[in-house]
Amino acid sequence: MMETFAVDPEIFVQLFVALTLGALLGFERLLAGKEAGMRTFGLVAVGSCLFIIIGEIVMQEYFQMFNFDPLRMASSVITGIGFIGAGLIIFQHELKGLTTAAALWVASAIGVSVGFKMYVIALFTTFLTLFVCVGLWFFERYLEKKVSNK
Repeated sequence: MMETFAVDPEIFVQLFVALTLGALLGFERLLAGKEAGMRTFGLVAVGSCLFIIIGEIVMQEYFQMFNFDPLRMASSVITGIGFIGAGLIIFQHELKGLTTAAALWVASAIGVSVGFKMYVIALFTTFLTLFVCVGLWFFERYLEKKVSNK
């Protein structure tokens, strides 16, 4: 059986990395003046990571007792984040917040990938998401000006 206070120190690193990457995405949303900021994104990423860590620990400790699939845990996390995203999009009967909801969904995936110790993928995805939220925002404004000037 698992010892109550025996914890692999890498778990703390995983949770910190997930929090940091999620908060980084949230910082961009904060600068864009959106409701969901560093705390929301950080919590989603660290929570998603923690669900995966718990799943892995349960699988290691109790695998002989029942069949446990950690990918089911990831699937459940994705579904739960979908509900949060829907709440962001349909707030007070207005359709807005699509980018924030999508970025929140990606923050969850980043947390899941850190939970599975896929640090390089998580880091690359964080920067890719920042490029989409910042770089493509400027490109969209540029295209809008070009189209409106014709």
